[in-house]
Amino acid sequence: MSERSPNPPRLERWDRRMEAPLAVASVAYLAGYAVRILAHSHLSAGWLDVILVLTLTSWALFVVDYAVRLRLSGLGPLRFLRTHLLDTVVVILPLLRPVRMVSIYNQIQRRHDEPRLGLYARVMVYSGLTVALLGFAGALTVYHYEADAPGASILTFGDAVWWTCATLATVGYGDVVPVTPMGRVVAVGVMACGLALLGAVTGSFSSWLIQSFRREDEKDGDGGRPPGNSPGAS
Repeated sequence: MSERSPNPPRLERWDRRMEAPLAVASVAYLAGYAVRILAHSHLSAGWLDVILVLTLTSWALFVVDYAVRLRLSGLGPLRFLRTHLLDTVVVILPLLRPVRMVSIYNQIQRRHDEPRLGLYARVMVYSGLTVALLGFAGALTVYHYEADAPGASILTFGDAVWWTCATLATVGYGDVVPVTPMGRVVAVGVMACGLALLGAVTGSFSSWLIQSFRREDEKDGDGGRPPGNSPGAS
């Protein structure tokens, strides 16, 4: 049985209509979250409340979009969850909401008959954007929970960014490490992102090299063959 919606035109129209609002909501959520973490001591309680309302409104927009897409898909909740796993995770986990920007960019690219970037380039671009957004959000979260924790070594946002970069690169120097439970949960997610990025980029680059060498071999073979339909043609 097909996994696609039985009424795709309505769902596609909704997706197109929500591309810009969801992209704005993703940026607003990440910006609001960053301001609340990095500038909370420099803002009044009124401004912090405004930013909190902004982030909650962004989250509410994701929830409304998820509910409408579930309705328009014509699928049951469990089947919709299986076929739209990223959307489900993005609604549940605030840390992953910036990834929605990459998903929206991917939808726009797929609607073009000839995307601007090739397959392997798109894989690397999407992986890089995803890891950059998740890395920034992860650094914010780790800094938020670690900065005031007893015995913490991540005391500034710079420490959090350094730790995130080292973890994403699968280096793991160990000079700064999270000590709180939430910080360690985020660390597991950052490690998984780093491994996924390494695998995606390495696999795409290897496939690109193999294709390039194959094309060169085919050109060399065609160039050494005399023209005509038979090997002995002149």
